[in-house]
Amino acid sequence: MRHPIEPPPTPWELPSREQLAALAGEDDLVAVGADLAPGTLLAAYRRGLFPMPEPPRLRLRARAEQATVGWWCPAYRGVLRLDGLRVSRSLRRSVRDFEIRVDTAFEEVVEACGDPRRPGAWIDGGIREAYGELHRLGWAHSVEAWRDGVLAGGLYGVAIGGLFAGESMFHRVRDASKVALVGLVDGLSDARAGDRLIDVQWATPHLERLGVEEITRRDYVERLPALLAVPLPPVFVHPPVGG
Repeated sequence: MRHPIEPPPTPWELPSREQLAALAGEDDLVAVGADLAPGTLLAAYRRGLFPMPEPPRLRLRARAEQATVGWWCPAYRGVLRLDGLRVSRSLRRSVRDFEIRVDTAFEEVVEACGDPRRPGAWIDGGIREAYGELHRLGWAHSVEAWRDGVLAGGLYGVAIGGLFAGESMFHRVRDASKVALVGLVDGLSDARAGDRLIDVQWATPHLERLGVEEITRRDYVERLPALLAVPLPPVFVHPPVGG
């Protein structure tokens, strides 16, 4: 069994956790630029940032046609505590209809999450390539719900210590993405380890029904050092693809 491989450090100067904690106001987009190299992505997550394309309406005229990386740290962060997941009776029944697998179809999960037909689709080729490289290094993971040998839904994100930074989820069969989330919580739960947390970026009514809550930007970034010091869950400690 192998742990994730640390890439070369980022050459970019990203906002520090202290700077992010001190931010006033409710702007969620806090920086633009840099790149999506593995070292940059990991440095960002360790500070409380995650990347999404900068909205076109916010781009400068001089680069209006250029897709620019935006770095986000929401004023109110959606998080799921492992003991806060709400599993309804119907969802509990659905869990029995699926098989949970980890990292057996990472690229297919990311591609499904990035389907351009989905409302608000934002996952482009650059994002897919960047997270594919993180996956090969052992940092990005997929949790998949399979039924009758067919991928029915799933989610992907980045695992660093006790933090799982969720990026996106999808379903092709009713409840499949919820079942994948249940599988993620089960995989992260380990009484021998310290506290763990799932970051879902923003709380939506759908996620709130599953137990997601909001905490302030300051609370989130101040919790990161303790979370990052927690051992990586065994479910994510395995040879990188091709290893």
